[in-house]
Amino acid sequence: MVRQFCYMLLCLVIMIIVPITNGISSRPPSPGYFPSKKFRSMRFSQGFRNLWGPQHQNLNNHALSIWLDRTSGSGFKSVRPFRSGYFGTSIKLQRGYTAGVITSFYLSNSQVHPGHHDEVDMEFLGTTFGKPYVLQTNVYIRGSGDGNIIGREMKFHLWFDPTKGFHHYAIFWSPKEIIFLVDDIPIRRYPRKSAATFPQRPMWLYGSIWDASSWATENGKYKANYNYQPFVGQYTNFKASGCSAYAPLSCHPVSISPNRSGGLSRKQYYVMAWVQKHYKIYDYCKDRNRNHSLTPECWLRG
Repeated sequence: MVRQFCYMLLCLVIMIIVPITNGISSRPPSPGYFPSKKFRSMRFSQGFRNLWGPQHQNLNNHALSIWLDRTSGSGFKSVRPFRSGYFGTSIKLQRGYTAGVITSFYLSNSQVHPGHHDEVDMEFLGTTFGKPYVLQTNVYIRGSGDGNIIGREMKFHLWFDPTKGFHHYAIFWSPKEIIFLVDDIPIRRYPRKSAATFPQRPMWLYGSIWDASSWATENGKYKANYNYQPFVGQYTNFKASGCSAYAPLSCHPVSISPNRSGGLSRKQYYVMAWVQKHYKIYDYCKDRNRNHSLTPECWLRG
């Protein structure tokens, strides 16, 4: 009887501990503030236009589907450029084998400054059967092209299956910082430490799906397999609130926290640290194989 009781007690302890210690199965704490509820959604047709692959886009009510097959991928672009703001959308990813396929949501001015552009990325790196998606966040500053690509990647696993439903992904860009959020939970903060390491020129908002077999999945180990085509990304609940490039200088950046100063609250910082402890799988600043003379923000204080 005592042995049976001890066995039951041990099982109970394991049931309590495993969800806490296994980062993949536990949810982050509440951030206490939910900026996506603050900003109004807009229809795709109100703020975006097709950029390429129009035959690979389908707009059904408020949801946009874009897909990749062996003939083409697809992309869209905002009508207006912005100089700051909150930019979000809810995305549902394709399940199964998606190696080599990138589904993205990002800010960029590459068409205006080719080879010398700024970019802020949220990219889902395709995966193979039984492995979780990787969400890559990245920042480029005035110089991505001609073989001189200087990325600032931070990669995460997620605490949910992004193929089972829509989840909200957002980029907050202000003159002081860039913050990446998933379901209102901040996962990364990229502060402005110098003018040389921070985007300051207007950018447009984009989404796309394309073949990046050379690097996307485990550094190019697994390629896109078109036996599983089409590869589909679904987008809805578009949000773009902030200062457009045409707004008067009196336009102030929006806030994503209860703080009047606009920075993250103490609770949001705590949740971000928790996510990075349990779900972050790569940080460019901690990669000893990188040349950090090209990324001075890794060693600049402030």
